[in-house]
Amino acid sequence: MGFEGIFLGFEQALTHQNLFFAVVGITLGTIIGVLPGLGGANGVAILLPLTMRMPPTSAIILLTSIYWGALFGGAITSVLFNIPGEPWSVATTFDGYPLAKQGKGGQALTAAFTSSFVGALFSIILITFFAPVLADVALHFGPPEIFAIQFLTFSSFVGLGGGSAVKSLVSILLGFILACVGLDIVTGQLRMTFGVTELMQGFDFIIAVIGLFGIGEILLSVEEGLAFKGVQTGMSPRVVLETWKILPRYWRTFLRGSFVGFWMGFKPGGATPASFMSYSFAKRFSKHPERFGKGELEGVVAPETAAHAAGVAAMLPMITLGIPGSPTAAVMLGGLIIWGLQPGPMLFKERPDFVWGLIASMYTGNIIGVLMVLAFVPFFAAILRVPFAILTPLIVVVCAVGAYAVHSSMIDIWYMIIFGVIGYVFKKLDYPLAPLVLALVLGDHAENALRQSLIMSQGSLTIFATRPIAAAITALALFFFAMPALSAWRRRNRRAPETAGVAS
Repeated sequence: MGFEGIFLGFEQALTHQNLFFAVVGITLGTIIGVLPGLGGANGVAILLPLTMRMPPTSAIILLTSIYWGALFGGAITSVLFNIPGEPWSVATTFDGYPLAKQGKGGQALTAAFTSSFVGALFSIILITFFAPVLADVALHFGPPEIFAIQFLTFSSFVGLGGGSAVKSLVSILLGFILACVGLDIVTGQLRMTFGVTELMQGFDFIIAVIGLFGIGEILLSVEEGLAFKGVQTGMSPRVVLETWKILPRYWRTFLRGSFVGFWMGFKPGGATPASFMSYSFAKRFSKHPERFGKGELEGVVAPETAAHAAGVAAMLPMITLGIPGSPTAAVMLGGLIIWGLQPGPMLFKERPDFVWGLIASMYTGNIIGVLMVLAFVPFFAAILRVPFAILTPLIVVVCAVGAYAVHSSMIDIWYMIIFGVIGYVFKKLDYPLAPLVLALVLGDHAENALRQSLIMSQGSLTIFATRPIAAAITALALFFFAMPALSAWRRRNRRAPETAGVAS
């Protein structure tokens, strides 16, 4: 890569007009990320028609800035209300919300936004310098490799998630069952609809998340007699600087989350499994895994770093191969075609000003985004000072509006309530929700990749052992699945000599 390319890009990105579009886009994107059920892809799709008469470089800067804003905004409701604004923000709720309840909402938001910046910056640097090489690697990924990665994602919950492996498996299986409801896109047959027409489209992931986390948490609070009446955040102008002093101790988590996120970002929906996987790794390698889920700052750093690294990495296959790595990238791909541009390797030669302007805008948009959201940390954290008894009806209304907006259907609100009851029961029985959510969102992708792989091999599972990349990933996934049994075996062997010594 010649440095003249990136210099050309910054000439495009740093014009007054494009900087203005970046600020507007990030502001709109943050609002979109906060609203459950809307999402970055929907926000970009809604505003895409407004870009038809704009220059392509300005248009893509506006749309990508909305995307960056949505990535940042998804953490806000996750931390403050335990309601993920975006799918990839689910893992952030595990420790972000407990921190907020402890009066550390400002610290959690600062950690989330800073981690988002670090993960995105890591991916942008790799895209800048290694785009051609990484595009060649992505060309070798077929259905077997995609399924192997999905398999690795699920197995990481069993082997690295901590807690009961059996409960994690039960949660995953329930998620798979729910993901099977609806129309089979391969055979065209209906599955588990029981004659109910509304079930043909299955259960939307966003509706399930709103119910499981938002309504489920409210039901728990109601059971406690609304004992949680809001918390003091302990916010002060120094909270950002004080949090920044703490964050360097998690440099391994930043690095690990960035690599996991960038690698997972190549495949569709990669930001969500990347956040879960990064959280599992952080918990596994932590010196104090028992703190996770109770308000551990590292539990916020890990998923946010990985999610944003993956979100940015999803842009690479769209630019170089014309293959979108996320729903938002798919919408942007349509925009490129509408603007008369053909994504692919030739785009670098035919329109270097556009390509490098887009890459440079990733740097400027990321910097503008983190400065804007950090400036509003005191405002976001101050929301928690409102008594929860007052916020509860507002949260329910926002959840209902978000659920209804997905398909403009009342049945989705009933689904939201049902999932809320499921979330409440799972929390009462101490079953993990994260594996269920992940299986629900990735169930269709994993099933399709498996069936395509078996069609390629005429029904033989050996395809996962004969393809080098798939074989390596599958072997690692099987190791993770076996980890609970291996750990139990090691514990028994350690106890055996101690028991023998006591008996003697």
